[in-house]
Amino acid sequence: MVIDALVVAEKDSVARAIAKYLAQGSVSTRKVYGINAYWFTKDGKQWVSIGLRGHIMNIDFPMELNRWHAIEPSRLFDVEPILVIRDENINYVRALSHLGSSARMVYLALDADSEGEAIAYEAMFVVRNVNPKAVFRRVLFSAVTRSDIINAFNSPTNLNPGLAKRVFTRMILDLTLGAVFTRALTLSVEKFDRNALPRGSFLSYGPCQTPVLNLVVQRAIERENFKPEKYYVIYITVNAAGRELTLSHDGVFKDRREAEGVLNLVKGAGKVRVITANYKEEFLNPPMPLDTIELERRASRFLNIRPKAALDIAEELYRHGYISYPRTETTIYPPTLNLKQVLLGLTHGEHGDYAKALLGTPIKPTRGDSDDGAHPPIYPTKGAKSGELLRYFKNEKYWKIYDLVVRHFLATLSPPARVERQRIIVETAGHKFEASGLKIIERGFLVIYPYEEPSEKVLPRLKVGDELRIIKAWIEERETEPPPYLSESELLRLMKKYGIGTDATMQDHIHTNVIRGYFKIRNKQCIPTPLGKAVINILSKTGNELIDPWFRSRMEKSLMEITRGSLKPDDVLLTFKDEARKIYEKFVNRQGEVARELVKALRESLSRSKGGNSSKEE
Repeated sequence: MVIDALVVAEKDSVARAIAKYLAQGSVSTRKVYGINAYWFTKDGKQWVSIGLRGHIMNIDFPMELNRWHAIEPSRLFDVEPILVIRDENINYVRALSHLGSSARMVYLALDADSEGEAIAYEAMFVVRNVNPKAVFRRVLFSAVTRSDIINAFNSPTNLNPGLAKRVFTRMILDLTLGAVFTRALTLSVEKFDRNALPRGSFLSYGPCQTPVLNLVVQRAIERENFKPEKYYVIYITVNAAGRELTLSHDGVFKDRREAEGVLNLVKGAGKVRVITANYKEEFLNPPMPLDTIELERRASRFLNIRPKAALDIAEELYRHGYISYPRTETTIYPPTLNLKQVLLGLTHGEHGDYAKALLGTPIKPTRGDSDDGAHPPIYPTKGAKSGELLRYFKNEKYWKIYDLVVRHFLATLSPPARVERQRIIVETAGHKFEASGLKIIERGFLVIYPYEEPSEKVLPRLKVGDELRIIKAWIEERETEPPPYLSESELLRLMKKYGIGTDATMQDHIHTNVIRGYFKIRNKQCIPTPLGKAVINILSKTGNELIDPWFRSRMEKSLMEITRGSLKPDDVLLTFKDEARKIYEKFVNRQGEVARELVKALRESLSRSKGGNSSKEE
């Protein structure tokens, strides 16, 4: 049977939604190699929609190179990887081949980002293999809603080869560098002590994974090298307009005797004079529109939901039509996005009253500074209530993420909050003491977005020249504190700064380090294990480039030039393979030292694990 149009989506739920919104009549579901295919009629023609499961193919080395002990790792620098079908996706490929063999037109409705473009090329490769005459068009949309789907299919476009080449070049570099140094680390340990690693285990290196580990380790080293120092702070409490007001000395003291001398002077004076009484109004601006990294960071900070879990949930919400596509680097609402229409869609949900109130005011959204040209910022695509999402997804975290997205969107359309910053400085016996406060005058966006509400501390109303009686004065001994371990939120910010990974993969690189045993996440903090520290220590001696975040940043910039057409994939591959080859030569020259340190760290990790000191990832 001839298929007039075959639609290939990235997930089954999206394929089903496309069929529902495009069909002129009923939709029938048939299994093809166990995969759902949605059959429907449009404009008198036979259409079929099918969903994949992400990448259906992978970049890998030929099977004969999988014998680690028989192949010198550096040989992989000179081998061209091949495209292979992922084992778990064989039935998707069979179904795609079966349907594609009789398709006249193929609409590639994969996600509108670089990974989606690569998957589109994988699907085209499969279909062309069985049907060279098929015509291919790309369909781009940012929300799984009826209007977005219909508009996208009314204006299909061509594929973007530069974007796909960038992804495949990155995959080749990640495979090659990862395989070479993973094998080198693992084999060096096995040569030194064949029992150091459990059977089937290995020590991994990744061009993104390991620079992330380095960021975590460097912060931990700062903590370990930190030497606390004692210092002393003098406080006074005064009677201010019938209220007690506590102020602190405007400096700290390293010497207790000096602090005690000042304390005696202050007590002897008995009163203070106000020299500054500043009450200044200012605005607290609403947040910028939401991109992927901020969604992950805010989910971690505000909701205690791990970044990877947050993005997984957001993708499910997108596929079911609750929010727009969550993998985006854009923080500017495009002029084509009808913000009032989005607000109207929210009026029937849990945030309906606030949405209705905004509709009665001029809409002035906040604006960030980035636009990836592919997707708008994350926004809600329909209103919902908590009970509805809980019944459907059976997990309250889905509501929490949806609620965050809705509140964030509404906040970006809301007026600023108005606050009064307060500062009082007093003087006595030649020394100054100060206190700071804050009063919220108008809550503005904070009404819908309480996550960023500042703590209110209202100071008494004083004026310059007022004299106040000292009620008490005292010294507190303190110690300087080490820098904290990196939080996941801060780690994501640094990854974005250095360009380590994409908005779609950053949380995966964190997760990989955790499952490899290189660092743990405890109370939202990233804490390196002895093994993680040893890997960084070893690689730093053989070539800082491998662990330096700027190395990956430079690689990403070169990959971006492939998309723009100013660099060829082969040139980028040659440049970074040559750099890695030189580092590998240094590694080989220190292989004995490498093995000793790694085996020592492995034994320490095993000992700690048996002793019950290992902590679970939270």
